[in-house]
Amino acid sequence: MSAVDTRPGALQAAGALLQRDLRLAWRRRGDAIQPVLFALLVVMLFALAQGREPQALASVAGAVLWLAVLLSGQLAMERLFRDDAADGSLEQWLLAPLPLAWLCLVRVVGHWLVTCVPLLLLSPLLALMLHLPHDRIGLLLASLALGTPLLSLIGGVVAALTVSLGRAGILVALLSLPLYVPVLVFGAGALVAAGNGQDSSGALLMLAALLAAALVLAPLLTAAALRISLE
Repeated sequence: MSAVDTRPGALQAAGALLQRDLRLAWRRRGDAIQPVLFALLVVMLFALAQGREPQALASVAGAVLWLAVLLSGQLAMERLFRDDAADGSLEQWLLAPLPLAWLCLVRVVGHWLVTCVPLLLLSPLLALMLHLPHDRIGLLLASLALGTPLLSLIGGVVAALTVSLGRAGILVALLSLPLYVPVLVFGAGALVAAGNGQDSSGALLMLAALLAAALVLAPLLTAAALRISLE
């Protein structure tokens, strides 16, 4: 009976934490829009530097879009747990009757909703700016929908490891970027394979497998990293 009673409590706590994070993001919407503007600027500058050759832009559009999304996500990664550590909320998380890994997963989901979903909505426009063929825009959205949650989960582990260091933006990027390499390879590789007339389903399946593994392992690693950082 106790196992049945804890499930609604976990869902209610997740909903309350997610609503709080979304409200804070709305109050700080200037900070929330920075990743979108950064990705837009990266694509615009690359298009200007590459020239006006549509074929040349289309051949590298997938890699450029993935790099823009990956780098823009770093802007908000440092703040994932920093404010909670500063006001003592993380200590309350440790004392809560809910698993710390569950709370970490909810926080990462909130980060993905605030940071990555706007990028997903903007990605078709960015793809058109780089002359990506229309028949590959759906593949781009599919790869980003599988890859961006994976980036947030991996970044959450790194942010938890460095939460006690205060402002560690550069360190977070240095630690997380090498871990993003497999996601970048499979995400951009799906578009490259489609451009070469090859089957891109293998890359999408690898992204899905990595995401399934990260959904299980990353919250546990994030919780362990927070406990280490707060000791």
